[in-house]
Parts: sequence; C-alpha cells; structure tokens
Amino acid sequence: MRYLVVIEEGPTSFGAYVPDLPGCIAVGESSQEVLQLIQEAIEFHIEALKEEGQYIPTPHSASSFVEVQA
Repeated sequence: MRYLVVIEEGPTSFGAYVPDLPGCIAVGESSQEVLQLIQEAIEFHIEALKEEGQYIPTPHSASSFVEVQA
C-alpha cells in the first residue's frame, strides 16, 4: 500500500504523520531521517492493527498545491 505522508519542518526537527493512519507519527533531525522513521512507523502501525484484528485503513488521502499571491 502507498500512504500519503505529511512532513513538517519545525524549529529544531522534522515531523511526519500519515492522515490515513491516525496516531502514526515520527520525528527526526532531517527530512531523510523522518521519512525512514515514518516508513518504519507505518509498518509497525499496520502490524499492530493486524494483531489486534482491527481494520487496516486503505489509503485515500491526496495532496495538491494551490498558488496564491501573497
């Protein structure tokens, strides 16, 4: 499966979350590190859902850019 990951740069770190998997988050020192960590978090999150017999959400989020004049 392919999930949308949102990466945000903070003052001292990068954060990532998956809109289709509530509670699935990661924090890293770089965008590359946080991407690696969120991939591991997604795998762990899905594995935990399977073990608990819960529904695994299918990916349905999308992203797009909108240009505006500032």
